[in-house]
Amino acid sequence: MNPKAPDPGPAGPLHGLKIADFSRVLAGPYASMMLADFGADVIKVESPAGDDTRSWVPPVDEHGVGTYFSSVNRNKRSVVCDLRTEEGLAAARETALAADVVVENFRPGVMERFGLDYESLRKHRPGLIYCSITGFGGTGGAHLPGYDLLVQAVGGLMSVTGTRDAEPSKVGVALVDVVTGQNAVVGILAALRSREETGAGQLVEVNLLSSLLSALVNQASSTLATGEPPQRMGNAHPSIAPYETLDTADGPLAVAVGTDRQFEALTRLLGVPELAVDERFRTNVVRVANRAELKDLLEGRLRRKPAAGWAAILNEQGVPAGKVNTISEALQLAGDLGLDPVVSITDPASGRTSRQVANPIRLSATPAGYRLPPPGLGEHPNARFDSVALAAAPTRK
Repeated sequence: MNPKAPDPGPAGPLHGLKIADFSRVLAGPYASMMLADFGADVIKVESPAGDDTRSWVPPVDEHGVGTYFSSVNRNKRSVVCDLRTEEGLAAARETALAADVVVENFRPGVMERFGLDYESLRKHRPGLIYCSITGFGGTGGAHLPGYDLLVQAVGGLMSVTGTRDAEPSKVGVALVDVVTGQNAVVGILAALRSREETGAGQLVEVNLLSSLLSALVNQASSTLATGEPPQRMGNAHPSIAPYETLDTADGPLAVAVGTDRQFEALTRLLGVPELAVDERFRTNVVRVANRAELKDLLEGRLRRKPAAGWAAILNEQGVPAGKVNTISEALQLAGDLGLDPVVSITDPASGRTSRQVANPIRLSATPAGYRLPPPGLGEHPNARFDSVALAAAPTRK
C-alpha cells in the first residue's frame, strides 16, 4: 500500500531530502510538515496508539479525522513501529539510518534507551542531522513535561497576556509550540547547509522555554534593561499609543498608530484635530503617559460608527486599523487579498480530500507543494525511502 514516496509534482527545493519523523503533537510535526511542503520525503513513525493528537477530538473533519492532527501532518506517510518489540525497533532503526534528518520530541533519555539517539545513530550515519525538541532542554529541565500551557505559564508569556485586573491568560493557540517548530526548521536547514561544506551532520537542539524567551523580544529586553517585569495591559502596547483595541458602535476596532503623522490623520478623520496639538498627546511619549485619557476621547468619537466603517475610512487615509475578525472572517480577508490561504489536497489512491491552511512561505521558482492529505495511522505500512541516503554529503571544494 503506497510503498514508494508520492509523486512530488514539480520538484521542490528540498526534493530528495529524507526525514524520519518520530515526533508527535505539535512542534515536531509542524516542523516536518513545513519541510515536507517544500519537497522533503517525510515518513512519520508512530506507536501503535498513534500520535496523541489523533484522539484530541472533537472537532473532526468530514472524514472523521481530528482537525488538530490534520493541521500539522499533511505530505507525510505513516508507519507504525512498536519500539517495545524487536521487529518494530528494527524497522524504526532502519528508517532512521536511511534518513538525512531525524526529528524527535521525546523526553530526554527515551530515544537513548532504544538506541535511536543521536550518538548511537551517528556512528553509522556521520552525515545525519538529528533534531531533538524538548520542553526545557536536556539538562536541569529534562524531567519536566513540555506542554505549551505550562511553558506559557513558567516562561512569562501569561504574565503579560490578559487585562491588568484579570487573571493571567494563555494565548488562544499553542503558539510556543509553533514558534519552536519554526526554530527547528531553521536549525535543520542551517545544519544541512553546514553539511554541504563539511560533509558532517550534527545535533540540532531546540526547546520550548528558550524559544518562548526569544519570542518575548521587547518584553524580555525591557526586563533585562530595567529589572522591572512588564505588566498585563490587555490589548494596549507598553511603548506606543494609541496601539490597542478601541470601542466602536458595534464592537472593537484595532488601531495601530505608530507615528505622529498617523496620529494627526486619526484625529482629523475623527473630527478632533485639536488633539494632535494638545500638549497631552502631541508626541508618542506623552500619549503613552496619558493613554487612558486619550482612549476615552477617541472612543467618544469612534462609538458613532461601526468598526468596519471606521476601518475603511482610516485605512484609506493611511491610519492602520481593522475590526477584530473571527477566524472565518480572517480566512475570507486573506482570500479577498489574493493570498490563497486555503488549499485542497486529494489523496491519489483513495480520493480523500482535505482542506488545509496553505504554507505561508512563497517561493517564486520552487513553491510549496501539497501531495498527500494527513495520513491514517499506519496507512503506508511498506513505506521506505527510495534509496539509502549517503552517509555524508560531499564536502564542497
